[in-house]
Amino acid sequence: MSFNLGLTGSIGMGKSTTAQMFVDEGCALWDADAAVHRLYAPGGAAVEPMRAVFPDAIENGAVSRPALKRVIAGTPDALRTIERIVHPLVAEDRATFRDTARADILVFDIPLLFETGGEAAMDAVACVSVPPEIQEARVMERGTMTAAQFHQIRAKQMPNDEKCERADFVIITDTLDHARRQVQDVVRQIRAGLAHA
Repeated sequence: MSFNLGLTGSIGMGKSTTAQMFVDEGCALWDADAAVHRLYAPGGAAVEPMRAVFPDAIENGAVSRPALKRVIAGTPDALRTIERIVHPLVAEDRATFRDTARADILVFDIPLLFETGGEAAMDAVACVSVPPEIQEARVMERGTMTAAQFHQIRAKQMPNDEKCERADFVIITDTLDHARRQVQDVVRQIRAGLAHA
């Protein structure tokens, strides 16, 4: 029986890097964003259902994210329709991973874990965190969005303090070494618990 660990954290907190550290410790990783990419790719399970509702969002046999953004911007309720199509497919992808992964600890990298009530399906939750000024500096360094866009995204996410309060483990990602030591500690604690189960 595997241990299901939810991994979450707001934009710019270092979640992807931390997820890879869990893989380095022998955990299996399911990434919500990667699952959506698979569903949107040519031949992906979301392509035909999306084509039926938003044909303009399909380019070269795949769901185009830029085209989808335009559809969402111009169509009231588009987001709700997209979620109705995509969420069950993502859940199916996650269930397949859970049934087939061969590791003692399964890590589920889900940015909006608490926002969607996903923590109910987890045995524990780890939240990555850094102070807000480091978070903003990291996002701005990527050069993919403006400060206004960043603040808009952050405003839509559950406040970091609340996520940390609700999590079983908080991993501070101020440096790679510090984050790795904490990941190793979390893995040790979970494995010790599994050994005594």
